[in-house]
Amino acid sequence: MGDPRLASRLKAARTAAGLTQAELAERAGVSRKTINTVENGVFVPSTILALGLARALGTTVEALFWLTD
Repeated sequence: MGDPRLASRLKAARTAAGLTQAELAERAGVSRKTINTVENGVFVPSTILALGLARALGTTVEALFWLTD
């Protein structure tokens, strides 16, 4: 079993909410680049960021992120 990787449905949730990366970034108090790097799997969000993104989208962290083997 390899190291678990973080899977994300952040982009799908953001687009379903009708938000641009910039709009979600503003709601979550981060930069658009941060949203972009999380969506593209370049950057693993901190717990605080993950909670903030979930709150901004009206969902839970578990609905946005999960571990894969």
